Amino acid sequence: MIMEDDIKACIEVLERGGVILYPTDTIWGIGCDATCEEAVKRVYQLKQRDDSKALIVLLDSIDHIDHYVVDVPEMALELQDIAVKPLTIIYEGAFNVAHNLLGENDSLGIRVPHEAFSQRLCAQFGKPIVSTSANVSGAPSALNFAQISDEIKSGVDYVVNYRQDDESVHAASNIILFRGDGTFRIIR
Repeated sequence: MIMEDDIKACIEVLERGGVILYPTDTIWGIGCDATCEEAVKRVYQLKQRDDSKALIVLLDSIDHIDHYVVDVPEMALELQDIAVKPLTIIYEGAFNVAHNLLGENDSLGIRVPHEAFSQRLCAQFGKPIVSTSANVSGAPSALNFAQISDEIKSGVDYVVNYRQDDESVHAASNIILFRGDGTFRIIR
């Protein structure tokens, strides 16, 4: 029941342009409605990160990627579908998200989580959710909730209770960039 209560609270915060701290399929993330420019701006401020560095988003299904990307290569969908480890794919030509979220060539990193909480949150929210590591830029990524700084915890509007006691170490996702010309590059 804790998970459902947290999801409901997160959605209320996201719908009013707030910022959340939540567990994902990788490390804990700072998140907001990826279509709300002011919320995205708050995430950059909290992380003390230059807004020229793009953020990624989570979606509930690969079936929705084409709602946010002009040209989705078939190979990218196949990789998302068969990936064993969490995989973020950067696509060029993104739309329907806050402009300050995009990188060079209107690129956007998208990950479809297979972890229960973040997957259900994305499905129930119905829009992409920003997911960036829960740390100030330049500081080491927090590998579990206990490692997240008080500065980050106090800077969000809601902190999810679910999985706070999980002390297992989680890692960031693999990242692949797909270019508009059909080529790709493994970033991490």
